[in-house]
Amino acid sequence: MRIESLVTEQLFGPAMRATETLVRLDERIARSPVAKGFVERSHFADAASSLWLDGELVHVEDLVLHDAHMDLRAPTHELTRAHEILRLRRQILSNRPDWALGREGFAVLCGRGAAPVVPKPQGQVATHEGGDAEEDDDGDDRLSAELAALDAALGRAQAVLDQALAIPQASNDDTSRRSTTADEKNPLIYDADWDEPERLVEWQAALAASEGLPALVRAAIAYDAWTAIAPLQHAPWLGRLLVAALLRQSATTTAHLVALHVGARTIARERRFARDRTTRLVAFLDGVHETAAAGMKEHDRLVLAKAQMDRRLKGRRSTSRLPEVIALVLSRPLVSSGMIEKELGVTTAGALNLIGELELREITGRGRYRAWGVI
Repeated sequence: MRIESLVTEQLFGPAMRATETLVRLDERIARSPVAKGFVERSHFADAASSLWLDGELVHVEDLVLHDAHMDLRAPTHELTRAHEILRLRRQILSNRPDWALGREGFAVLCGRGAAPVVPKPQGQVATHEGGDAEEDDDGDDRLSAELAALDAALGRAQAVLDQALAIPQASNDDTSRRSTTADEKNPLIYDADWDEPERLVEWQAALAASEGLPALVRAAIAYDAWTAIAPLQHAPWLGRLLVAALLRQSATTTAHLVALHVGARTIARERRFARDRTTRLVAFLDGVHETAAAGMKEHDRLVLAKAQMDRRLKGRRSTSRLPEVIALVLSRPLVSSGMIEKELGVTTAGALNLIGELELREITGRGRYRAWGVI
């Protein structure tokens, strides 16, 4: 993928338009009273839109309930994938801007890194808060000793497993360059000839080659390279998350992680997968513009909804739970009485009373298992 072959004159116009709209949205979010709610809502919208682009339908309502551990039914495979995207978006935004494309973050996001297991020191005895080890009787001492011995055995077993699962050094033979993880994957699900580490290195090389270009042009090139190389067999959606992280790393967005899947839904498939590379890049830039434009409309709608609900706070006691309910409603596409009970620690009757005081819109049209939200 030679960057010199790109018709840059055809990219700079859409890139400037998308950059202007995106920066305006980010500046508005940075100074907004509903910034936290907007960011949380964008996570849900982007996760559902990513599955839509892959030809799967996941309702945002089901994703909200699944995230709150209040599923009405067993979660589907598609819903689980959408929640994984939701979780990764939160993880990227909670870390520093250069984490996702760094060595540690890139390995974690691509499923090639994990938190190290630190075994407890041998002989360490856990005591309860406020207790004193000297006050334990003989039975407690024997139990503590047995638990310490068990921890030591588990630590030795973990060390043996880590040594057995360690990736061996590559040999001179080309066929031995594949990692142990790739060899252990189920051949009925994964293609054995699909060398993910090599493809990831190729994508990183394409990303490095675009350094020095404007941020949006570089993001378009990075995503087009991800689509062409397809590093991960079963995670094509990760490319847009990494591109969104790239925009955050370049300080194009600082207050939020852009929801690229939302804008891509408005672009025709023929343009997104056109044979001409320039057409695909322009389609990506137009998708970023549509994402930012839709984000500003959503932001203004939330600001108006918050202003209307804040009027209900006049004359309330300082111990009123209404401000917490307003913050929860603004951060979720919908809320149920169970979610309010769990978040605020109130009873069912109390949750329904709070909902009634805010006069929220009931969006299910049912008498049971109802949910409310800002329409």
